[in-house]
Amino acid sequence: MTVKFIDSINSTQDFLIKSVKEGSIIPPFALVAAMQTNGIGSRGNEWEGLEGNLFMSFCIANSALPDDVCENSLSIYFAGIMCEVLRNFGSQVWLKWPNDFYVNDMKIGGTITSKVGEIYICGLGLNLVKAPKNAGILDVNLDIKQVVSSFILYLEQKPSWKQIFTKFAIDFEKSRLFSTHKKNKTFSLADAKLLDDGSLLVGNERIFSLR
Repeated sequence: MTVKFIDSINSTQDFLIKSVKEGSIIPPFALVAAMQTNGIGSRGNEWEGLEGNLFMSFCIANSALPDDVCENSLSIYFAGIMCEVLRNFGSQVWLKWPNDFYVNDMKIGGTITSKVGEIYICGLGLNLVKAPKNAGILDVNLDIKQVVSSFILYLEQKPSWKQIFTKFAIDFEKSRLFSTHKKNKTFSLADAKLLDDGSLLVGNERIFSLR
């Protein structure tokens, strides 16, 4: 995977989506910014871009992914890979359903995935050194390039969905203390059933990760 490091950008995710549509960037490619001024968070919110944190988006073709991962679970898959990387460095990070990084009860980052044709574009944000109000930071001291290179190395090994999901299912028990949102409705995760594809069964309604 080609990796480009830049000083600042409005949004790595928006830039890659536009570039892939235009054909000016071909996967596999990753863009990492030292500063992001208009990042995308969950449910259309802005992800605050404090300098020194990780702001990365990468594009990858469907053919480069394992056969057992479904499209609706890709954000979980990518976030699960990052969790494994961080844990290998000694972090106690865990993945809250569907794709938010937490240390203890504080959010430290998240993922968002878009699709252009048969190409997936994933944005990853992590608070490595600074955090806005009511958020946390990673519990180990890591260099941005160290995190990026380790993540890409693991991604290129094409771990199976089953391998990633096994660890995610353990983390999901911590998610039961939280709620999730869909179409302006809030659902408690306390009694939700986690299905094998990463979706949830809440009452009689099935909920997929929509970002």
